[in-house]
Amino acid sequence: MSWKNFVLRLGVLGVLFVSTGSCSIPGQLHTEEETVTRVSMIVKMDHGDYWNTVKMGAEVAAKEYNVKLDFLAPKNENDYKGQIALMEQATLQGTDAIILSASDYMALAQVTDQASYHGIPVLSMDAEVASTKVKTYVGANNYEAGQKAAERLVELTGTEGQIGIVNFVKGARNADQREEGFTDYIARFPGLKIVDTLYCGSDEELANILTRTMLAEYPEIKGIVALNAEASIGVGKAIDYLHKGGKVKLITFDNPPEMLEKLQKGTVQAMVVQNPYSNGYLAVASAVQLAEGGSIPERFDTGTKLIDLDNMLWPDNQKLLFPFVK
Repeated sequence: MSWKNFVLRLGVLGVLFVSTGSCSIPGQLHTEEETVTRVSMIVKMDHGDYWNTVKMGAEVAAKEYNVKLDFLAPKNENDYKGQIALMEQATLQGTDAIILSASDYMALAQVTDQASYHGIPVLSMDAEVASTKVKTYVGANNYEAGQKAAERLVELTGTEGQIGIVNFVKGARNADQREEGFTDYIARFPGLKIVDTLYCGSDEELANILTRTMLAEYPEIKGIVALNAEASIGVGKAIDYLHKGGKVKLITFDNPPEMLEKLQKGTVQAMVVQNPYSNGYLAVASAVQLAEGGSIPERFDTGTKLIDLDNMLWPDNQKLLFPFVK
């Protein structure tokens, strides 16, 4: 089946789906006599609002496309060795396709090549991996997302002063690309100085502690960007604890409930919001197409939006912020 004939079918379960990029869904709805396709989805960690939403999207697609979905993850995003073990396990068990969100761009490359050698197609979702064997990437343009965050922060802080970055896992492709996009944009303004870049390992409390330390060392910081959900929660807690809400401008990533509250109270000025539901759904639907020997586009850009108090009530943004509310 040609990818040009793929269809978008998300109304079956009454779940609201928002596509922020131009992409199509591969595959067809299953019939009772079709064989079950087994798909292993290996993500960075087994908890968090973002990953729970990815899982929900994946489960909807699994039901529609007659997939036995194995949703697998280590306990934290730093555990790339745990991901390698899960990749080896999926390959040994002979799954029909693997969806991988790699915690480390380089470290997962060899095991990805091995899966392909055994005839198992591998898709990247959310974060890419350094393997030429990967069939497609499903997710946001992370470099562009970093640029969006930087552009808004500069609007808020002006073109002179100190700013900080709280990232999640160094070596994860999406983390590196967001940081690169952000720093490249900031480099346009010689008067702006990035005084610190910290890595919290997607640990909210560590992000909180690191942010307090950064603000103690650099009390004149005018703005901070937090590059994923857990980093965002921790930075937001630190700014509230230090009573710096609104004084230190904060741009966050993703939309956990804590950040929506902090946006409304003024701790957060804007959020770069991805489409994790789309990521999960599209990845599973694409995996089915590959397992059946079909072809798909090299990339599905599911997009990002910059959401603030001025546009958060727009209908499309409400659907993105609350994808499971009818």
